[in-house]
Amino acid sequence: MMQFKFSQLLVLIGFICFSLQGQSQSTGSETRETSDEFSIFKYRNIGPTRGGRVTTVEGVELQPGTFYMGSSGGGVWKTVDYGINWNNVSDRFFITPSIGAIRAVESNPDIIYVGTGSDGIRSNVITGKGVYKSNNGGKTWKHAGLTNVGQIGAVEIHPNDPETIFVAAIGQAFQPNKERGVYRTLNGGETWEQVLYVADTIGAADLEFAPGNPEILYATMWRAERKPWTIISGGFQAGGIYKSVDGGTKWKKVTKGLPEGLIGKIDLAVSADDPKRVYAVVEAPSGEGGLYRSDDWGESFYLVSTHNGLINRPFYYCNIEANPLNANSLYSMAGGYYHSTDGGKSWRGIRAPHGDHHDLWINREDTLNLIQSNDGGANISMDGGKTWSTQQNQPTAELYQVEVDDQYPYWLYAGQQDNSTIAVPSLPPYSSPGGSSGYWLSVGGCETGPAVPKPGNHNIVYSNCKGRFGVYDKRTGQERQYYVGATNIYSHNPKDLEYRFQRVAPIHVSPHNPDVVYHGSQFLHKTTNDGITWETISSDLTAFEPDKQVISGSPITRDITGEEYYSTIYAIRESSIREGLIWVGSNDGPIHVTRDGGETWKNVTPKDIAPGGRVDCVEPSPHQEGKAYVAILRYQLGDWHPYIFKTNDYGNSWKLLTTGKNGLPDDFPTRVVREDPDVEGLLYAGTEFGLFVSLNDGQTWKKFQQNLPVTPVTDIKVFRQDLQLSTMGRSFWIVDNLFSLHQMVRPENDKKTILFQPKDTYRYRYRGTSETAVPGYPSPAVIIDYFIDKKPETKLTLEIINYNNEVIREISLDISSQTSERNQEPDMAFGFFRQRSAPKLSADKGINRFQWDMKHTGAWDPSPRRSFLGGPTVSPGKYRVRLTLDNQSYTQNFSILPDPKLDGVGIEDMKKQEELSLKVRDLLSDTKQFADQISKRRKNLALLIKEEKDKKLVKEDEELVLLESQLITASGPYMTPMLTDQINYLGSMLDRADQMPGRDAYIRYEELKKWLNKLQSSFKEISD
Repeated sequence: MMQFKFSQLLVLIGFICFSLQGQSQSTGSETRETSDEFSIFKYRNIGPTRGGRVTTVEGVELQPGTFYMGSSGGGVWKTVDYGINWNNVSDRFFITPSIGAIRAVESNPDIIYVGTGSDGIRSNVITGKGVYKSNNGGKTWKHAGLTNVGQIGAVEIHPNDPETIFVAAIGQAFQPNKERGVYRTLNGGETWEQVLYVADTIGAADLEFAPGNPEILYATMWRAERKPWTIISGGFQAGGIYKSVDGGTKWKKVTKGLPEGLIGKIDLAVSADDPKRVYAVVEAPSGEGGLYRSDDWGESFYLVSTHNGLINRPFYYCNIEANPLNANSLYSMAGGYYHSTDGGKSWRGIRAPHGDHHDLWINREDTLNLIQSNDGGANISMDGGKTWSTQQNQPTAELYQVEVDDQYPYWLYAGQQDNSTIAVPSLPPYSSPGGSSGYWLSVGGCETGPAVPKPGNHNIVYSNCKGRFGVYDKRTGQERQYYVGATNIYSHNPKDLEYRFQRVAPIHVSPHNPDVVYHGSQFLHKTTNDGITWETISSDLTAFEPDKQVISGSPITRDITGEEYYSTIYAIRESSIREGLIWVGSNDGPIHVTRDGGETWKNVTPKDIAPGGRVDCVEPSPHQEGKAYVAILRYQLGDWHPYIFKTNDYGNSWKLLTTGKNGLPDDFPTRVVREDPDVEGLLYAGTEFGLFVSLNDGQTWKKFQQNLPVTPVTDIKVFRQDLQLSTMGRSFWIVDNLFSLHQMVRPENDKKTILFQPKDTYRYRYRGTSETAVPGYPSPAVIIDYFIDKKPETKLTLEIINYNNEVIREISLDISSQTSERNQEPDMAFGFFRQRSAPKLSADKGINRFQWDMKHTGAWDPSPRRSFLGGPTVSPGKYRVRLTLDNQSYTQNFSILPDPKLDGVGIEDMKKQEELSLKVRDLLSDTKQFADQISKRRKNLALLIKEEKDKKLVKEDEELVLLESQLITASGPYMTPMLTDQINYLGSMLDRADQMPGRDAYIRYEELKKWLNKLQSSFKEISD
């Protein structure tokens, strides 16, 4: 494998010096910037398409079938076919993927307003960045202000004036801010006025217009803030329900009938069926919290129900909706989904496709038509919730990490929030009748993960579920349980626990011994027998500040799931260079290292950073023993700066690599950093809003975003020279083939045009998908990258040369206008897939990519568009690629490797397969040329017969018709296949799998060859 030095990488900056567009954040509607410098490195989304958390939904009564959903980390999605297909409409426009509210103008639903920042403020909540507006049904968007308000709980549009909009701003989730409150615009978002402000810790959670009287508005104010160690929801002062009777200019607090002391989050519901009635779900102490009702336009309230399910985890749920045509019909969205038909006095649970519910929209024209959202996505019903649309078509998975196994092809593993662990393949491992979801595996543990496959035995997966360690066996589907301490850690004060485990407690397998597994509480634990016995190899490696060890959830609702256990180990990595050199980071700040397998530890936390940040990632360098990187996340403490540090001396000193002025913006918190295992100093950084790359060991950073949507990158792997990402809201992504990035160095002879060495490629057999499909599976191909400094003056040609020095494939600009070769359709008569069109060759200035499908030139065809397409697959072996630009040629060597899973099929078998397939191809070419010869002769005969009326000519034409009928299958349903189709059939049979041809294939080839010879002899007799 080629290795490149850090010093060589520095040359890249001079070699490819395209001008990068601005890298700072913007709030405008311009397309997200990408750099041509990295344009060939495209991301593909491999799923899963199992939906993630959706916090808000909206329907459009004037456009049946049209609905919107806003996910917590995946942006805004739209369907126009009742949820059969969902398409993202916010990509390229929004600078945050977190969505809190969506509203369309009733009279003109092409006008849509979106408030960003989810109202379910989990610890992993993503910040809002204001309001966006679309005037064309979501095709394009413009930022409409309120950038700094934080999370937005509601957006309401005046029913008679689409220029008047109200916004409920909850505020920044992790810090006080004076921008909290209710906002109003009278000019469609051009300017905003803060019409209700209480305090910098109290924001607006919900808004409603009184039905039929838009001068009356109701708002709820909520004391809300999160800390890494607790949830603050509610207070004694100023929170509660407010009312305006003058269109939102003045507000008064409503107190009559509501709790007089502590009051927390409140959600409202109204129904046009009874405009005077207002419902409120109120978080309050036991006996006071529940459903309240007003029958006098919100002047006074009375308690209707204290049903526990209505205020379950209110910081996260607490949503209520009233049927617009029946004020007694209410729906509650919380941990459960409930329905009341008597105005909230009694409730019954109802089912949706997933638990943990957030929002509901009911169609006023047909109240059986509704859309509901939950932690599994959005689902639409046409029968009042008896049946629902699927959630399996929404690639919005929130993934905490990414691990890969060593299969061929490799699989990706993670914990998917609100679902389970998930394992998906990077490429199709086999044909799945159930589609891509037929591949998915749950591999032990639970939603938090991680799930770590054992090196050398992918059937064993070490999985976590909120601190509970398990060993999952894919072969049996069973998970053996080996919890450290074997104690249920839920609902404790962390200071009282013997072992404190985070929900995402890390698991790490030693790169030196796959039987050595590390696991972290506040201590580092080690097992060498799959968890049967554990050894604690450290003292407490956290800060463990006493004031942070508290019962989470105050002052009203207790909530202790392990997510707020603050002083725990969060990241573990052992050096791949030296066994026993282990780095550990905690979620409350400290970083420790041991150089003797845990015998002694040293606190090496950087001194020039405030205490308390979550060490999200530790990354020992795969190139130098004493070198390491850490990524520290501090936005949960109100600090939005990025923090990536590097040490070259085992942590004795550190250098900050993210100054906010060296390419990575100052408000992009960092979650993960990895160093490329093949190229020292090539770094990848995952931030809250996308991916960055450094080519010079962190001195400067550049966007590496390309087609990756804006979403938090939670983890990064670089494996087999591919880049693998997990995201908090957009599932897994892969960049195939970083090999060319590794080679981006100026050649010593200072050539301007460079043909990069192709990566050795496995010859898999599967059918790829379109580029926009999810999951995206590229067709099997050798990726050939080249850089040219100017477009060719005459011709650009690319040739593939085999081990016999024969040119077996040639592509030039003469055919570059043809369409993508991924468009394949089955021939239903024969059941084979046939390639329909040719690949493209580009000659753009800069970096270009060509994907050779590992096939020979195909058979000749009278149509230039079909000629030479779909040839036989080449056998494994050594090859060369030659690029000729005008009169200058460049050559690189590479290999095609057999599928590692093959058993009982050797290289010689595949060469025999290739040899016979080429003979069949040539036979097909001869047959088509012969048929074309007859066709041309018949055209000439037609002219001669018309002029001369000669019976001999007529007879000749009749005889040629009979010959032609033996060559070309007659038109019609299931006509008998003739020679051309019979040859195609044989060729297709030979190229479906890796194998030695069977005896019948050779016999059939000879039969078809004799058939052609016989027809050619007959043609000669006719012509003579």
